[in-house]
Amino acid sequence: MINCCRGMNPKHLRRTDLSQYVMNSLIAMGMAFLTTAVLGPILIPILARMKAGQVIRDDGPARHLGKAGTPTMGGIIIISAIILASLVMAGHSREVILCLAATVAFGIIGFIDDYTKVVMRRSLGLRAREKLVMQVFFALVFAIYVVFGLFRGTGIVLPFTGYEIFLGYWYFPFVVIVFLATTNAVNLTDGLDGLAAGTTFFVSLGLLLICHMTSHNMLAVFAASTAGACLGFLLFNRHPARVFMGDTGSMALGGAVASIAALTRAEVALILIGGIYVIETLSVILQVISFQLTGRRIFLMSPLHHHFELKGWGERRVVRVFWLVSLLFVILGLWGFRGIGA
Repeated sequence: MINCCRGMNPKHLRRTDLSQYVMNSLIAMGMAFLTTAVLGPILIPILARMKAGQVIRDDGPARHLGKAGTPTMGGIIIISAIILASLVMAGHSREVILCLAATVAFGIIGFIDDYTKVVMRRSLGLRAREKLVMQVFFALVFAIYVVFGLFRGTGIVLPFTGYEIFLGYWYFPFVVIVFLATTNAVNLTDGLDGLAAGTTFFVSLGLLLICHMTSHNMLAVFAASTAGACLGFLLFNRHPARVFMGDTGSMALGGAVASIAALTRAEVALILIGGIYVIETLSVILQVISFQLTGRRIFLMSPLHHHFELKGWGERRVVRVFWLVSLLFVILGLWGFRGIGA
């Protein structure tokens, strides 16, 4: 066989291709960031005119009462930026299209919940049963297409070992659990200005690197778009926030993160990479269990970020510390996933 690329060895070609993929990811990240930066000043006044203002819990930290009326449903900005950057840079990839579908699907669940609560003034929003049914349905459709449409198989990788376990038909309920846990955990994390957006920025960066580590280089564009959209959203969501992402954004980001993890076989590694999500969720679970069994609360308030607020920490301090811990979890997760191929 004649090599038409004389003077270039295969390793050099692979390095060249990877460099191009990395560049595409950086461009996608920048595009998503700029899209968010442009859309924010346009959509935030529209949300304000719709009277889509955040309702603040009476039993929450007193300092949060001043946030009442701040426009929510800002997740529309995040979703729009992810869609644009991903389609422009990798719209021909079936993996990317599937992740976009998951992001939009879960974003729609959050949008319906937000719209019902803040625009139609139904305080409870979607009933828990209604939300659960839609989440399970979208997650199950995703899992079925991944296995039978993308021929991904049913293997999951155990971090630090490189071992792959094949779940067979148990893979479908497993993926449903991954989506339910991730989307609701991101939703719980979205309780302080910039907390969920900043945390998901770091998580998306970690998943971006895993995409390249496992040769899912087109999917890396989607992860980069998610990271860029989160970073851009912080322009308006950092303290004091001008807009909240609402369930529209948190559910969409949870769907994005879970879908990337599923396609790269990093579902278990996500427990580490998304360590802040796990801690926030566990704080709620432990609080409920403790109160039900003993009548006592472990934390001053859950999720955990509110506990530190009530301990006297300023909101900026809580968010920055949680960002730092999130970064450390991402590094730990990447270390556990290193050396694992596609």
